Amino acid sequence: MNISRIPANPDPATAAAEVSKVFEGIAALDLTLPEGAGAPVVPEVEAPGIWVSAAGADAADGVIVYVHGGGFVHRMPDLIAYYAHRLSAQAARPVFVSHYRLAPADPYPAPLDDVVAAYEQLLASGLPAERITLLGESSGGALVLSALLRLKSSGVELPAGAITISPLTDFTLSAPSIDAAAEPGVDRAMLTHITDQYLAGAPRDESPQSPYHGDLSGLPPLLMLVGDAEAFLDDTLRFASAASSAGTKVEVDVYESLTHAFQITAVDPQSATGAGLLDRLSGWIDERAGAAPRTR
Repeated sequence: MNISRIPANPDPATAAAEVSKVFEGIAALDLTLPEGAGAPVVPEVEAPGIWVSAAGADAADGVIVYVHGGGFVHRMPDLIAYYAHRLSAQAARPVFVSHYRLAPADPYPAPLDDVVAAYEQLLASGLPAERITLLGESSGGALVLSALLRLKSSGVELPAGAITISPLTDFTLSAPSIDAAAEPGVDRAMLTHITDQYLAGAPRDESPQSPYHGDLSGLPPLLMLVGDAEAFLDDTLRFASAASSAGTKVEVDVYESLTHAFQITAVDPQSATGAGLLDRLSGWIDERAGAAPRTR
């Protein structure tokens, strides 16, 4: 396991404040996508979701399946599409934004079924597994890891790699940082409530729904990002350590002073943290799922 400590940019106080500032400014942000952003030449996917593609993005170079956060119960379609467009522009790849079913109306395994279906339908369309990257944040990160375990157990070819940002990995909620971080809005009571809604009686200590408790051998390369001031810090570090011990290649980036959902800075073109994050994601994807030979 390779752990990198990412210094706050430009300093801890400013970087931490920037996350709050971006959250507070979302309501005033123009989330309109450029004309044609949702209509690239892409494989058909019947699973719930939308394609988002920036100018110059080409499915021949691969695609990203993006699984958003929101505690398994919430979705902001315009915001996640805007975030996906920023990612598509940086990575020069179309992004399939999963609109997986939401709890409590559709608890586990329905959300996981939708993420797995999207990936399997991409494979069925003829897109090679080595051209697909899964990316999930928070609850979406949990779904990405769960999807890898489900796909592996089914004998399905796994993607080139997977990226998680601040995922919940252990649904027993036994990670010490959940309490130690004292992070506003992400406390044990809230996490117990949302995981109860998602699991709907499924065991907290079994996979694939609780990824930490699965067989973590044979997974594709993982990049796991997390803030060092957030409640899910140990969920990332413990999972990464267990996966690495099982033989999976894992890189962990720990961002100084940042709290949960710091990836929201990527929607702000003026954010140094967001720019660095998008650069890191796109660079890692390029290394794992390099561009296919161009025919034009």
